[in-house]
Amino acid sequence: QVQLVESGGGLVQAGGSLRLSCAASGATFSDTHIGWFRQAPGKEREFVVSISKFGTTNYADSVKGRFTISRDNAKNTVFLQMNSLKPEDTAVYYCAARHFTVATYNYWGQGTPVTVSS
Repeated sequence: QVQLVESGGGLVQAGGSLRLSCAASGATFSDTHIGWFRQAPGKEREFVVSISKFGTTNYADSVKGRFTISRDNAKNTVFLQMNSLKPEDTAVYYCAARHFTVATYNYWGQGTPVTVSS
């Protein structure tokens, strides 16, 4: 079992920045791939970015150049630095985890809301 707790969400003006954190427990963190997803009101959940156990990253086109994911295996934490935020980034952001041998994300956090005002 893996427990994930997100934090860092909030209200920010367009052009501003936020840093989300995802703290993991209950597993060997260094063996997990971590992803961030988001769900805006009335829309389906969408992929934002991921980081593998090796540190390989993959970004959705909509956030490339603005968001940066990183991980600190010593602290069992993944960070999502979000810069140049836009109103369309408004959503609940979820952290997800999967063991590197598993194909799909099977552990999810409770989400942290991000609201970007125009």
